[in-house]
Amino acid sequence: MNDTPITVVICDDQAIVRDGLETILSADPQLAVVGVAPDGETAIELCIELAPNVVLMDLNMPGIGGTEATRRLTAIERPPRVLVLTTYADESTVMSALAAGADGYLLKDAPRAEITTAIKHTAQGRAPLDPAIGRVVLDAALTPRSPDTSTVETLRTDFALTDRETDILRLITQGHSNPAIGRQLHLSTGTVRNHVSRILAKLSATDRAQAAAIAVAHNIV
Repeated sequence: MNDTPITVVICDDQAIVRDGLETILSADPQLAVVGVAPDGETAIELCIELAPNVVLMDLNMPGIGGTEATRRLTAIERPPRVLVLTTYADESTVMSALAAGADGYLLKDAPRAEITTAIKHTAQGRAPLDPAIGRVVLDAALTPRSPDTSTVETLRTDFALTDRETDILRLITQGHSNPAIGRQLHLSTGTVRNHVSRILAKLSATDRAQAAAIAVAHNIV
């Protein structure tokens, strides 16, 4: 068993929130807070210096906000995983953060046990979503969109999705079950299930809701 703690940088512009989160996380032996930042710019500097496993990221901050900081963190040499922790649950904010590269999204009223568990899941690549955020993502997925074709093709290449997998992912974002997808594409339910498993693996998604979130955030479908 790996006893090395998950290293975390906390980024929030409110000192009382930073202190409270540091107290909560420090009580868990599987987590180690290695830095705290009052803004996105400081968080980026700390991540370049310390290479933490996870950044617990607020969004609305002075200077470089959390969404832009998340986008910039994806470009550093050893990028951390980013778990958003914020009060904002509107579609625009949620989808912008996910599109910037956030791995998970929690609201600040989450219980402390849920926050610590979400950090661990984020470090493992399991991309946690607050239930309220999952609803926002699914609603966005069901809204008709007209993505830019060139962007879609580039992202499909990045994720190595086949044409068939893209078709299935599109139907997933529309809320169709595996049997329903099979009927539309003339495939057996087992074949659809296998395709879905490969899609989740390629997108690093833990479930269909996460896959839909990624598809919508990146305009893949």
